[in-house]
Amino acid sequence: MSIISLITGWPGPSGFGSASTAEDVTQGIDATGLTAIVTGGASGIGLETVRVLAKRKVHVIIGARNLEAANKAKLQLLGENPSAKLDVLKLDLSSIKSTREFAENFIALNLPLNILINNAGVMFCPFQLSEDGIEMQFATNHLGHFLLTNLLLEKMKNTAKSTGIEGRIVNLSSIAHAHTYGGGIRFNKINEKNGYSDKRAYGQSKLANILHIKELTRQFQEEGVNITANAVHPGLIMTPLMRHSMLLMRLLQAFTFFIWKNVPQGASTTCYVALHPNLKGVSGKYFLDNNEKQPSSYARDKKLAKKLWDFSKDLISSMSKV
Repeated sequence: MSIISLITGWPGPSGFGSASTAEDVTQGIDATGLTAIVTGGASGIGLETVRVLAKRKVHVIIGARNLEAANKAKLQLLGENPSAKLDVLKLDLSSIKSTREFAENFIALNLPLNILINNAGVMFCPFQLSEDGIEMQFATNHLGHFLLTNLLLEKMKNTAKSTGIEGRIVNLSSIAHAHTYGGGIRFNKINEKNGYSDKRAYGQSKLANILHIKELTRQFQEEGVNITANAVHPGLIMTPLMRHSMLLMRLLQAFTFFIWKNVPQGASTTCYVALHPNLKGVSGKYFLDNNEKQPSSYARDKKLAKKLWDFSKDLISSMSKV
């Protein structure tokens, strides 16, 4: 997608563009019988994603750190759409314990799982460590979603096998994945304050989101599993995600207002990749403005993707033994 397409909203090869909304890209889709999890679904583009999926008759489970806000959002959506099928479960992705509990609680519901949307995230945080001693942006944006996905994979595989319906995993990444540390991922310094950059740490975590789906795709294709995994950049949207850099973002917005999106537009690529039939069988790709886009060279590095997978798995394993 060119800068002209971004500004004008002209559609790309998919027939959709930056001006398309989540409702536009799912128009006419009946997703009755499908179940989805949306992390961070209580506000911003996550909430809009939940709203539109429910409008298309998906049963949506909202994973949220703030249960009060999530239940309030659920009531709001039910007020607009009384037939919506919505549930709320507690989920703090910066916590290994909370992530495991969420997966256990979801599995206990005995529901199928067709779609997993790893949407939640934090952005440009001052340096801090999670309760597990992991740098917060890496812990929340990547490691929590990595663990959650692995804990739910058997459920997704069984659902895809028993129903014959393709499962889909969508990771919310960012164009910021290209602005990371040298080498892509600071494997040996992941939790070090020395040399920490809130912007590069965010980029690192968003790069990890793409590398995650690259390795997932390799494994799915090797196993012959009927599940796809893709990453998306939602675009520039003013949401609560930017709370740590609101002044900077508003200043930036003043000079680049023509490329910013509203929330319905920001949720469109997620919904397109999660539901559109044209993407059947498409996996391991990166999407921007509802069209496939080539990510950075680091994001296309299969060896780096495998290294990150092994590193993440070992990191979680080491914490489980503490």
